[in-house]
Amino acid sequence: MVKIYCISILHKGPTNATWLKSAFDLQSFSFFQRSSVQEFMSFFCKTIVERTIPASRQSVKEGEYLCHVYVRADNLAGVVITDHEYPARVSHTLVTKILDEFAQQIPASSWSNLQEKDVHFPQLNTFLAKYQNPREADALTKIQEDLDETKIILHNTIQAVLERGEKLDDLVSKSEGLSMQSKAFYKTARKTNSCCNF
Repeated sequence: MVKIYCISILHKGPTNATWLKSAFDLQSFSFFQRSSVQEFMSFFCKTIVERTIPASRQSVKEGEYLCHVYVRADNLAGVVITDHEYPARVSHTLVTKILDEFAQQIPASSWSNLQEKDVHFPQLNTFLAKYQNPREADALTKIQEDLDETKIILHNTIQAVLERGEKLDDLVSKSEGLSMQSKAFYKTARKTNSCCNF
């Protein structure tokens, strides 16, 4: 079944990325897995944005998931996490549309100082619901064939995005954004290669 799990808006700073707003649809996961899956999706969004140069797009495969990221020239960034069936073109169109609306509503001068709790952008949940059916959503948008003439780079794993010598396991263990429960969930999922690799 075609699915969007997460949409995130971040601001890419000189050394790290900060969250501005996120929306999740994790109903397909068991109740007990949802918080850990959400933490890992947030962790991946931040990691991918930090490793994407401004004015570029990329799509990264990780297990059963595809993470589509666009960092604009002004360092406003969007990430959509989907399953493999969801069309990449629609994901990137969605990211562009969300970032354009966000930039119109919230001034760029405030992005680096905002905290997620202070950002009022309810449209994100509307986009998450509306774009669950890519055919319907795609029919409502005028798609540019070349997506702003930027090339989308597809990586097979998150490992390809990490800097030389970096390991995902090390990033997870050092992360302050992940709870002990989520770190344990990650280790168990890696060992058993279960329902998700997050």
